[in-house]
Amino acid sequence: MAEWEDVRRIAMALPSVEESTSGYGHIQWRVKDRSFIWERPLRKADYEALGSSAPDGPILGVRVADVGVKEALLAEDPAVYFTTPHFDGYPAILVRLAEISVPELDELVTEAWLDRAPKRLAKEYLAEH
Repeated sequence: MAEWEDVRRIAMALPSVEESTSGYGHIQWRVKDRSFIWERPLRKADYEALGSSAPDGPILGVRVADVGVKEALLAEDPAVYFTTPHFDGYPAILVRLAEISVPELDELVTEAWLDRAPKRLAKEYLAEH
């Protein structure tokens, strides 16, 4: 079970990451001005679309490499990963933070960072790790 402190610790350990607040007042993490993970509470339209399957608890939005990765994550573990119509066709996934293990969260956040970081920065990181 992951918590916001786990998200913060993992994200801030990556190079060139800044934590800020979105225009909606939610926490987001960016690498070189490119958002890669963010706090994403459900909105009214999300609750209407999800109905009784709408999760309780904290939700993390995560940028993924492409829609294929998104579909694979949705199929792999629907107890952890989900989406809403708002994200249809967009390479991002929603994560039930209370349902994801910290090691899996670490991998997911790092992959999101690698996808959004400048190529040279990502290459340097991979060479060191």
